[in-house]
Amino acid sequence: MNAYTLNLKVSAEPITDAYFNQLCSLNPELKLETNNKGELIIMSPTGSETGKRNSDLLGQFWYWNKQHKLGVVFDSSTGFTFPSGAKRSPDVSWIALDRWNRLTSEEKKGFAPIAPDFVLELMSPTDHLLTVQQKMAEYMSNGVRLGWLINPESKQVEVYGTGKVKEILEQPRILTNDDVLPELTIDLDSIWD
Repeated sequence: MNAYTLNLKVSAEPITDAYFNQLCSLNPELKLETNNKGELIIMSPTGSETGKRNSDLLGQFWYWNKQHKLGVVFDSSTGFTFPSGAKRSPDVSWIALDRWNRLTSEEKKGFAPIAPDFVLELMSPTDHLLTVQQKMAEYMSNGVRLGWLINPESKQVEVYGTGKVKEILEQPRILTNDDVLPELTIDLDSIWD
């Protein structure tokens, strides 16, 4: 997936929520994000293989969450407003139910002002590793507790945790983390195929 960053800071004012919402409404075919520098990020759709892999991962998270009812799972089209002001849309994200339920109905309707407890980014062939690693670092600095960056090309998973050094796993068959995602087991065989 190609991503293009536009600096829209023609004045000292950051992109407002209303302006960003209007941009999204007028361009529903685009996936838009902003970073904490006030830059607009426009991402192209993913290729079919990446979309298939992402659907597989999302399905596994959805099924786990349906069984355990510990939180809320979100897909890649869901945007969140982070404490830094960035508006980001991880490929898969999850928020613990008690945190989600503290938000008002109005906050839940828009780009919820909350950093997910968990985020997953799935690299596509056109992604640049450094750019996605910077995005993961941004997630963690905004309060995300656990992040997985899955790179099908190198067959690696980078694991990010609060207050922990990034860990790199070589072609793991499964991913788990009972501290944040109790009893979840993600099967990665279809990702490496």
